[in-house]
Amino acid sequence: MLFNRSIFITCSLLLLLGCGSESENDSLPETIIITGEVIEEVTEEITEEVIEDISCDGLAKLNFVDATASDELTSYSASNTIDSNFISESRWSTSHDDQTLILTLNAAALIKGFSITWLNNDGRSYSYDVEVSKDKNTWLPVISSQLSNSTSTRAEYIDISESTAIYLKVIPQSNTIDSSNHIVEVEAFGCMIDVASNIELDDWYLSIPVDESLYSKAESIKESALNNDYFNHQFSFLDSDGGMVFRAPIEGAKTSTNTSYTRTELREMLRRGNTSISTKGINTNNWVFSSASTEEQEAAGGVDGELIAELTVNHVTDTGDRSQVGRVIIGQIHANDDEPIRVYYRKLPENDKGAIYLAHEILGGDDIYYELIGTRSKSADNPASGIALNERFGYKITVVGNQLTFTIVREGQEDITETVDMSNSGYDLGGQYMYFKAGVYNPNNTGDPKDYVQATFYKIDNSHTGYMAN
Repeated sequence: MLFNRSIFITCSLLLLLGCGSESENDSLPETIIITGEVIEEVTEEITEEVIEDISCDGLAKLNFVDATASDELTSYSASNTIDSNFISESRWSTSHDDQTLILTLNAAALIKGFSITWLNNDGRSYSYDVEVSKDKNTWLPVISSQLSNSTSTRAEYIDISESTAIYLKVIPQSNTIDSSNHIVEVEAFGCMIDVASNIELDDWYLSIPVDESLYSKAESIKESALNNDYFNHQFSFLDSDGGMVFRAPIEGAKTSTNTSYTRTELREMLRRGNTSISTKGINTNNWVFSSASTEEQEAAGGVDGELIAELTVNHVTDTGDRSQVGRVIIGQIHANDDEPIRVYYRKLPENDKGAIYLAHEILGGDDIYYELIGTRSKSADNPASGIALNERFGYKITVVGNQLTFTIVREGQEDITETVDMSNSGYDLGGQYMYFKAGVYNPNNTGDPKDYVQATFYKIDNSHTGYMAN
């Protein structure tokens, strides 16, 4: 769009108009001609930014930064749909059909799919359309008359034709009970540049709490499938930096009858996809401490071990029993039945920083706790040197024989180290095999079923003495 403004001025005109003073005629005509001589010409050009189509590979969560709606009920605003909260009270609601919810990304991206969590505790199904736009003026329909699943209260993922956009518009049309519409959360997936995982996953499998009913067994994503660009919009996906996101809600299937909690967690698998090797036992899938017998060391896939992780904790539970709220386990060494180490992060709802502590389980016995940052108390004060949500940090677990060393690494701060002497813990009595775990294990089963824990890992490196790929 182009505007030209030409002003021709002489001293006599300035005297007539009152130079530098206000007059009742404050607006000058666009062109004033006294002598016909052009004194000055000022040209201003205003252009609109043209957003080019994006071409990129990979599927990562995109970031919404704004949400607006044509109508909303008090306390149920549009912003609730992008607040990373899946509890039903945090939702957008409107009492009318044919309203619009417009979500804005932090930058133009190639949108490949999206997920919507509808409020349908009463079993209703919603019909809706979705459109995308680069400029908020021209809209491209990508979904028409889509029906939500009336039997699920979890997020529903929809693939779309890949489209470059900044804005995503959801248009609820009707539902099977009344004219109201309720959306708890919306997430979009795609890419801005090529994105891929920074973590080598050849010797891990993933457990996810797939079921809402709480009765079936968790699903295991084996090594080959996990390493083949595995994507799950609810539990495990990439962020835009290639970090691997792990999310575990309170509701969901468990890995066994021996646990009361959900997890989205990697389990070390030294067999690297060779399914002829059992997951259990002292064999080439698992490792042992060097305090084990020579025979057991020779039979194992590795001896001693080190796990190095770099991550951010993004979300912890803030509902439920005070003894459980705010906790998440972000790393473990698991033995046959017990855990030589569990690594906890805990942030209480009233605090803005979280604590780090460890649990060392005596074989067949009780836990011994070690507090490194803050305390594990359910009434802990805000730890002065604590770790905030979304703050990047690292940890290292190292085992040599009966000595276990844990280290916290933070940029610009001294490392914090704790050594656990396992000489009397029973793991050197024979028959004990080990494997690392990393991800999120949610030790809260008392809160709102939709409350969850989430962490993003940017590095997971595991190594063992004598370990070779099978």
